Amino acid sequence: QVQLVESGGCLLQLGGSLRSSCVAAGRIFSIYCTGWYRQEPGKQRELVARITSSGSTNIADSVKGRFTISSISRDNAKNTVYLQMNSLKPEDTAVYHCNAEGRNYNQRDFRSWGQGTQVTVSS
Repeated sequence: QVQLVESGGCLLQLGGSLRSSCVAAGRIFSIYCTGWYRQEPGKQRELVARITSSGSTNIADSVKGRFTISSISRDNAKNTVYLQMNSLKPEDTAVYHCNAEGRNYNQRDFRSWGQGTQVTVSS
C-alpha cells in the first residue's frame, strides 16, 4: 500500500506564498503521474496541478497566471512532489490533497490520496 503524506498547509494573508510537499511511501516501483487537488466544503475535488514522470505538467485554469508550470515539481529519487503557490487569494482556501498514480513492486498499479492539508487565505 502506498501512503502519501502532505505538509505545508497553514493560514496566510492575501498575496502570500506557500510551498507544500508530499512524500509517497511504500513499495513503489514507479510513479507515473502525481499532483495536487483541492476541495472546498460542499464542493467537488478539483485539479490544481499535476506532473508526469517525464516532466509534463498540467495547471488548472483557475490558478493559471499565479501558478505556472514551474509551480509543480517532483524529486523522483525521493518520491516527493512540491507545489509552490504564489499570489494566494481567499478563493484558494481549501483542503489540498496530494495524489499519485503508479506501479508497486508487486507489479500492481495504484492510485493513492493523501489525507489533505488545510490552506486558508484571509483578506
